[in-house]
Amino acid sequence: MADSLAKHWHPVAAYLYILHLDGPALAWEYLRRHPDYRQDWLRHSQQPEAAQPTAQRWGLRLLEDPALDARDAHPIWFPNSHGVHLYPDADPMPGATLFTLWRIPGDKSLIHDGVRLVLRVRWPGSCLRLAVAPGLADGMAYVYAVRAGADLLAHAQALTLEMNNLALVNDAVPIAVVRPRPALSALQELHTLQALDATLAGASLRDIAEGLFGSKAVARDWHADGAMRARMRRLVRRGDALMRGGYRRLAQLPEPVQGRSSSPAKRP
Repeated sequence: MADSLAKHWHPVAAYLYILHLDGPALAWEYLRRHPDYRQDWLRHSQQPEAAQPTAQRWGLRLLEDPALDARDAHPIWFPNSHGVHLYPDADPMPGATLFTLWRIPGDKSLIHDGVRLVLRVRWPGSCLRLAVAPGLADGMAYVYAVRAGADLLAHAQALTLEMNNLALVNDAVPIAVVRPRPALSALQELHTLQALDATLAGASLRDIAEGLFGSKAVARDWHADGAMRARMRRLVRRGDALMRGGYRRLAQLPEPVQGRSSSPAKRP
């Protein structure tokens, strides 16, 4: 475990960005903490030619620097998990919407994953990922596409959700944005990641509880068979399971093929 993650697990404020991450971003937060992944990254920095097969072992197309958290990292999951693909419209309607990259508000990043350009747009509280076909240029009419599959209804629903997000992005985003109160599931991810960092740093269950809830609450509620102690055990088990393969569910990746080099993924 890198010292940069292990040292600073006490301040809850350092984890607040977790409250506004989507599934793929949360998956990266768990994966980047895996000690074996961090070792693979170090080897990759010394032998870049072995990056692709190593990356696919972890569900990535390319290895990403684990020192970067989800606000700065650009993990490209493999197989391609981008729900929305943009292609040139071969038969555009009059007045068709044009693809104008620089008119999309928000923090934009373009990453080439070895196959195509991936556009990531972030704005307060949301993140949108789009796979851009090679023939699509700025100012061209375009169409949306989604991969075919047995569960076409789920794909269609996901496409509708992404397009609704895109429509919101293309509207003016106010300077001051009131974010909704984070869901309890988001708070659970914050506590899980903080507990995972503490465990990797060698902290005890009681130390973790004091870091999350304060020494006064722990002095009052910590008992051998108490609810707080049981909650810490669950958080630690959940964090370890997500780090060791459970993150694939968050990134909507298929389970890895079991073989000599892969161990069964633990589930939270």
